Amino acid sequence: MNLSAIKAALPSSPAFVIDRDALLANLRALEALKKHSDVRVLYSIKSLPLSRVLQEAKPYVDGFSVSSLFEARLAQEALSKPGSVHLTTPGLRPDQIDALSTQCSHISFNSLGQFRRFAPALGDKVSSGLRINPKLSGLNDVRFDPCRPHSKLGVPIEDLASLESWQGIAGLHLHNSFAATGYTTLTETLQKVEDCLSDRLKQLEWINLGGGYLYGGIADQRPFIDAVRRLRSRYGVQAYIEPGKAVVGNAGHLISTVLDVFESDGKTVAVLDTSVNHHPEVFEYQRRPDLAEAAPDGSYPAILAGCTCLAGDLFGEYRFAAPLAIGDKVVFKHVGAYSLIKANRFNGCNLPDIYIAAGGGLECVKQFSYEEFRNQWSCDRDLPENAKENAAITV
Repeated sequence: MNLSAIKAALPSSPAFVIDRDALLANLRALEALKKHSDVRVLYSIKSLPLSRVLQEAKPYVDGFSVSSLFEARLAQEALSKPGSVHLTTPGLRPDQIDALSTQCSHISFNSLGQFRRFAPALGDKVSSGLRINPKLSGLNDVRFDPCRPHSKLGVPIEDLASLESWQGIAGLHLHNSFAATGYTTLTETLQKVEDCLSDRLKQLEWINLGGGYLYGGIADQRPFIDAVRRLRSRYGVQAYIEPGKAVVGNAGHLISTVLDVFESDGKTVAVLDTSVNHHPEVFEYQRRPDLAEAAPDGSYPAILAGCTCLAGDLFGEYRFAAPLAIGDKVVFKHVGAYSLIKANRFNGCNLPDIYIAAGGGLECVKQFSYEEFRNQWSCDRDLPENAKENAAITV
């Protein structure tokens, strides 16, 4: 995707642009991995549940991975007929079990208590499993680590190993990696699973290896292929993976326009028409997103600031080859995952328009209106008579 051409063609900003070619390249890499290993692929829609993405993914995947009833319903609508929808969540609601049983093909319960309370009611309608905590992780940041001390995620593997009966447990789900560019964590985890559970794995029908691996960016796929084939040949278990960021991460870009430039205590500040609230992980995890226009050796540093009144609404300080000016556009690259899905309208700042870039063209597929903002926060009986007129105003 030619980012310069996209910036020039955009009628307005902020804009979230999905590079269809990059999206399809990621999906084809997964398709090739599926062919060589016989793994089944689920797109984890929590990373970006946009309907266009689900439709693009559908020919390449075996179903969808979800974390809630709303996501499960969206997944089934995208499939258009009953299909493979796998759910796991620590927050399973008893009043939603019946509805989930009609939307999900597989449910991995987060605890033994969940499994004992809810699995019997599902019967044969759903393939029931357990999420396990393998107590092994390659992550150093506890904010991402499902195996952190006192984890809320999964049954400790030693508790599962000591369980007398596995009756009703059709599969296991594990996830203990994030944005990995190699398979060391996966192979070490599966070795620990084999050591702890050994031949009891033969009682299972499936094992979900979770997400957290950037499959398309890993040169040597042999460790993954060997691991999946071993599960099949030794234990008769079907393996699943549920990539999210690996599908959309490098395919999404946030484009913004400079609204103002000024000096503050000896540094240049450029205020953008977007906000960290459009990419909350910048603030949540103190990330500094990649910027297409950044020049590491540039002579003109500037702090890129969001447009809200939050003092910490800052993307970070970048260097540029030329001074930023009002009206310039900048592109935060590779923010396709966990950005738009977490975005909010703090200060009443509208969400970015959504575009698909494909074949040299640019298609706007979603815009957010004032009416949507009003409907989110208004109780209709409290609205003044002119509310409908105001809602019709397009900015």
